[in-house]
Amino acid sequence: MTVKPWTPAALCFAVVCAGSAFAGSAFAQSPDRVAAHTDWSVFVAASPKECYIVSPPKSSAATRDGKPAEVQRGDVRLFVAFRPGENVTNEVSFTGGYPFREGSNVTLTVGGQSFALVPGAGEAGEWAWTSPSDDSQVVAALKRGASATLVGTSSRGTRTEDTFSLSGFTAAVEDAAARCR
Repeated sequence: MTVKPWTPAALCFAVVCAGSAFAGSAFAQSPDRVAAHTDWSVFVAASPKECYIVSPPKSSAATRDGKPAEVQRGDVRLFVAFRPGENVTNEVSFTGGYPFREGSNVTLTVGGQSFALVPGAGEAGEWAWTSPSDDSQVVAALKRGASATLVGTSSRGTRTEDTFSLSGFTAAVEDAAARCR
């Protein structure tokens, strides 16, 4: 399974979503929030052209050795991205707010279907992506579902479970796709 590359635009987007402000010209073009569809927001960056939808979880839980655990996490978000200049559509990614355990997978479950997401390495260690060959199938499942649950394991062995509402997902993903044609 190929891990998708970590792109500066994705980092920029993640930081913007976190509410951080940029100073200087490290990123010439940051994405703008252009729409909201219930629980999902649509962002667009002009150069290079990129469109994303993103949502935070509705609930999160952490366990260690089968017992509830208090954990410090960064931003937790589920994304779908479009980059027409790279022929990328329906790229599904997740940031868990912590470095994932090396060699582990993150599992996305929607309805009765489950999909594996593979964590990145190095700076991208807090991110996981579906296989490019699964992206459209995952997006189709997300369109049909009411909620999606992502389960991951941190580098320290903590198991996290994040549940995302899919209310507004179909409208948001179709909006982003149309903006990035």
